[in-house]
Amino acid sequence: MKLARVVGNIWATRKATVLKNKRMLLVQPMDPISGKTHGKVMMALCDKIDAGIGDVVLVMDEGSSAGQVLGINSRPVRTFIFGIVDELEKDGNIVKYT
Repeated sequence: MKLARVVGNIWATRKATVLKNKRMLLVQPMDPISGKTHGKVMMALCDKIDAGIGDVVLVMDEGSSAGQVLGINSRPVRTFIFGIVDELEKDGNIVKYT
């Protein structure tokens, strides 16, 4: 699992059946302390969490593990958003994202 920032939305008029009624967002990994994004932007599936552009989210980017959480055993799901992160504590320092 890793922290990422939501950087965009994806709308699709047609998509795989297993993705029906699921939101798709663009996320980019980020440094938890500085908040700077880095690395490749990726598509993440967002089920019931109301994440939006600018939110810091916890994502699983482990291939089939993300799909197993949703009960989807087919290939379309690689990255899944598990939660919106409000703050992080490291070495007694608190970083707030909200």
